[in-house]
Amino acid sequence: MAAIAAANVDSLASYGGDPLTQRLTQVAKEVFETDLVIFPVATGTAANALALSQLAPPYGAIYCHEAAHIVTDECGAPEFFTGGAKLIGLPAADGRISAGQIASAIAFANEMGVHHVMPGAISITQATEWGTVYDNAQVAAIAEVARANHLQVHMDGARFANALVHLGCSPAQATWKSGVDVLSFGATKNGALCAEAVIFFNPQQCVDFDRRRKRAGHLWSKLRFLSAQLLAYLDKDLWLANARNANQTAQRMAQGLRQISGVHLVHPVQANEVFVAMPEKLVAALEGAGFGFYRWPLCARKDDVAIRLVTSYATRDGEIDAFLSAARRLA
Repeated sequence: MAAIAAANVDSLASYGGDPLTQRLTQVAKEVFETDLVIFPVATGTAANALALSQLAPPYGAIYCHEAAHIVTDECGAPEFFTGGAKLIGLPAADGRISAGQIASAIAFANEMGVHHVMPGAISITQATEWGTVYDNAQVAAIAEVARANHLQVHMDGARFANALVHLGCSPAQATWKSGVDVLSFGATKNGALCAEAVIFFNPQQCVDFDRRRKRAGHLWSKLRFLSAQLLAYLDKDLWLANARNANQTAQRMAQGLRQISGVHLVHPVQANEVFVAMPEKLVAALEGAGFGFYRWPLCARKDDVAIRLVTSYATRDGEIDAFLSAARRLA
């Protein structure tokens, strides 16, 4: 917010011609240790949908997890902006699809020929919808399948900072060095007011993307207010500090829940989401006590209810302790 206010001075060039947006490109190149092109947008849905529209033809297939955000939570935006590309969701209990699954799906499409949508792109979510994280070897294996089939790899990085803290590697290693072509770089879930970006690690792949962004209504006249947020986000590794707090408080939550009888973690906690199964009576009691969370039927255990608990850059240990204390008492 301070960075936005600081950008509200003088009369600066519009539509990205301002010094802040130009500086953002240089900072992003330094952070990712490579040449790239970065396009700020206001929402993650715009970042994902526009990135995929650059990669996949209208008659193409986009391979992803069956519960990926682009499938379940973007109201058809990827299909709309690609002009009709088909999202083909692949199952994976922990949210991480495999290179083998993708290779099989591509082989089937090729066998079906003109009757099937043509393989168009691959999209993976980092961290996944289940709070798990692809390691770099898994990403590289998927990228190898992509290269063998002349496809591009898109990474939905709405929680990229959380994944990076878990991996303990550089942004470059987690993206282009592992074969990622385009990154939806998220900041809103990690502290920004409204700031995301589409990053192309091969500048030749973003031809006319500026027009896609304009047509979608995401070219701000005062683009410096988006760029200012992203610059503040990256400055002095604030983005990693924010993600580290979210991850650490999620671990604190997971460790406490493991000690409560009848409560079971559904997936490993590797980022800032905790999926936990517990009896319906306990879930209802926690809701009655005023705690808010989503019920998550897709990963429920028999006779239990699964819920999703999400921590953030602003979560405090005391808030975690209050929830755990209530859960122990109500259990």
